[in-house]
Amino acid sequence: MNIRIGFGVDVHQLASGLPLIIGGKQIPSEFGAVGHSDADVLLHAICDALLGAANLRDIGYHFSDKDPKYKGIDSTLLLKEVVKLISDKGFRVVNIDCTVILESPKVNPHINYMQEIIAPILMIPIDDVSIKATTHEQVDSFGQGKAIKAYCVCLLARQ
Repeated sequence: MNIRIGFGVDVHQLASGLPLIIGGKQIPSEFGAVGHSDADVLLHAICDALLGAANLRDIGYHFSDKDPKYKGIDSTLLLKEVVKLISDKGFRVVNIDCTVILESPKVNPHINYMQEIIAPILMIPIDDVSIKATTHEQVDSFGQGKAIKAYCVCLLARQ
């Protein structure tokens, strides 16, 4: 079996008055992520991991923040397009493992819902969508609540 491993990372600054969307779910918070799209840090990291594993460059290459058609776009739509791109290249997702770094609010209570959103898009069982959350222990801009970061590792297989 021909398999590929991909790695993705995304970072967004946080600001007051914006929605906080992680993994396709809006989470109650006084701060949200700043970005051209909906700034869903988790879905962007997943997109980059999948694209990287298929050697299809990165999310910015396919969905430029200079293109007005992506302004405010729901990142689940971007993830669906990425799945199509990797499928067109002959790959399917086997599993993903992700970590979200955010000081506050807590992400863990929302993980099951995120998995329910992401698994069908990737066409894999929920059990193959691992999402973890951690803080930065009040160290640097992440620990001070000024930014959010997500990492993702994925495994692709030839169809």
